[in-house]
Amino acid sequence: MSLKDKPQIKRKWGGVIAFAFSGVVLILGTAYFFYGLQPSFQADGPVTFRIAKGESFKSVESRMLEAGLVRSVTAFKLYAFVTGKSKKVQPGVYVFASTMSVPEIMETLTSPGGNEVVVVIPEGATIKDADAILAKSGVTKEGGFLRIGLSGLKSKYEFLTEAKSVEGFIFPDTYRFHRESSAEEVMDKILQNFETKAWPLLQGRRGWYSELILASYLEREVPKFADRTTVAGVLTKRLQLGMLLQIDATISYAKCNGRFLNCDVITVERDDLKIASPYNTYLRSGWTPTPIANPGREAIRAAVATRKTQYLFY
Repeated sequence: MSLKDKPQIKRKWGGVIAFAFSGVVLILGTAYFFYGLQPSFQADGPVTFRIAKGESFKSVESRMLEAGLVRSVTAFKLYAFVTGKSKKVQPGVYVFASTMSVPEIMETLTSPGGNEVVVVIPEGATIKDADAILAKSGVTKEGGFLRIGLSGLKSKYEFLTEAKSVEGFIFPDTYRFHRESSAEEVMDKILQNFETKAWPLLQGRRGWYSELILASYLEREVPKFADRTTVAGVLTKRLQLGMLLQIDATISYAKCNGRFLNCDVITVERDDLKIASPYNTYLRSGWTPTPIANPGREAIRAAVATRKTQYLFY
């Protein structure tokens, strides 16, 4: 081997070594990257994670590490960059488990509705029941729904102009809400739903508010539609004859202080018929001041389709 060949051999082996070293670094880097995408298993239970509107992704990634939700900020950042999701993160309140991988976390953070919860307001629930359901679901703070002023709502919704309460207008349905929403936002969404699904059944009818009150009785007292139309006829006839309506559900509403869900004293006893309340239809004649619950479409339909009957009892 000549002296001329030695530098070439050194350069050749140097290239091989550099290539091999690069390969090792690439393999180790790739392994670390995929390791960093795995669940962290660092948190004991669910972690509530809030992202403020306008918060930078750099802030989000560092707080993810602090919360014990990711193994590596570098892997989290790189995955978000490669997939193009770093700029698609939605603000809101999320609940994560440390068993979730980085791809699962990023999918939640960037998916429409990832920050939403499904809330069911059942037929026959009251506004206080709805407030408790929303608070338990993490949508609003307890009591926030009850503190909304009626006067401000009346200027926005025609059907509330003569109303004494929003009781009866909290339309029963399945809703999707963002966690930690404002009570006003939630109320607007529910009232808009009433306006779309219930108001067309009542709008333009004389005495429609009384029919909404009647619908609330039917929702609490009678399960089947055909029976509801008959009972509606019975109650209307009793009212026309000046008789007391004597509806047990109105007593329960008074006893339970406007709640039906989780009320331990909902059953009406004989002594309850003497309760001094404007909702006691055993003592007070006429309709109650407001609906006693929030009726669904079928109950409202039955109230406006009253069937004439010869009966005075049901």
